[in-house]
Amino acid sequence: MQIWFESIAEQRRQYSCVFQEDAVSMIEVVATLSRGPVFLAGETLECLITFTNPLSHRSTSASSEMLAWASAQILCQFHGSENRVALPSEGPKQDVQAKSDTVLVPNRGERGHCMLSTPPKILFCDLRLDPGESKSYSYCETVPLDAPPTFRGQSVKYVYKLTIGCQRVNSPIKLLRVPFRVLVVHGLEDPPFPRDEVVAPSNPFLEEEEGVKKDSRLLEIATEMLMMTTSRRSQHLFNITNVRGKVGKFCIFKMVYRIGEDIVGTFDFSEGDIPCLQFSVSLQSEEHVEEQYQRRPGQPASLTAHTRHQESCLHTAATHFCLPIPLSATPGFNTDIVSLRWRLHFEFVTARDPVEPPTVPENQSEVITWTGADHIDVDTFSWDLPIKVLPTNPVLASYVTQFPGSNSITI
Repeated sequence: MQIWFESIAEQRRQYSCVFQEDAVSMIEVVATLSRGPVFLAGETLECLITFTNPLSHRSTSASSEMLAWASAQILCQFHGSENRVALPSEGPKQDVQAKSDTVLVPNRGERGHCMLSTPPKILFCDLRLDPGESKSYSYCETVPLDAPPTFRGQSVKYVYKLTIGCQRVNSPIKLLRVPFRVLVVHGLEDPPFPRDEVVAPSNPFLEEEEGVKKDSRLLEIATEMLMMTTSRRSQHLFNITNVRGKVGKFCIFKMVYRIGEDIVGTFDFSEGDIPCLQFSVSLQSEEHVEEQYQRRPGQPASLTAHTRHQESCLHTAATHFCLPIPLSATPGFNTDIVSLRWRLHFEFVTARDPVEPPTVPENQSEVITWTGADHIDVDTFSWDLPIKVLPTNPVLASYVTQFPGSNSITI
């Protein structure tokens, strides 16, 4: 979406003398996300945008600065790998480098395609700032409920930024971008309980604005849904076997997790016929490009390993592992172009022949050092166990995000 603001700047050329008198004077713009840089789709993003004319030793009464206008909007930029994603041709590509500096192009200089753009909101027109004076404006916008999540994969990327455009009289448009992260909780369109019901007890002595109340209620509904889904536990037992016989058993107590949780599983090798020498467990995400968008027919999924546990287990009767799911990881999702799935990838190394355990004589008083065999013929095999990974409370995810939540420029 392009918005023509040149006429606004033309109508205010009488202020150009201000900038000619003090060409070195700059206006500082600071944008801060009030709650942090992580939001659920459907939540309201709130940003405080402050414009300051710094006070210097050369400031005089004639050092006032004038801004013609400022606006803000949310953009989601999509970028696909040319080696893995074949997007349908949409005619000539639009050049996001504006021919004129007085035309607002919010995604100027960005790679890829604009997948989502909220309508721009005008923060002000004709803002005059005296030396040392600041003016702050609050920008609020709801992240669309059907928006894709933030994702930086090997095949595609979905990147969100709050873009603030502002212009001084007789000057080019400047853009300030504040990146943020979006998590998607499926089912908020039709929650298990009505939206108008309060999930948590409310305080009758506190007055809340309707927008804040509605937004906090959506967060409570999403958190309640995630807790209900991921707190269900039941024992899942799997027999580990290869072509030679039974190796052991694997037990896990749930198959659905939130980012930030630990995956705990146990192994029982006491009843196995085949000795297990070593095993490893990796937490992996699979990035599948939908068939109609694949660059090559039948191209494999892109795999990303997040955490890994490896252990030598010869003569071990039982053991366990604990794999944390990073808070920075993207939960599973589906779009028209790509889908992300999660799995546990197991690899086992087993002996082809029995391995005798060390024996200690009954009357032995000294320490005995047992030395393993110099050579063992082994077999290797792997196994994949699909699991589900869901989002968590965005406030919790904000603690480990790479986004600062506050950006600034001088114009």
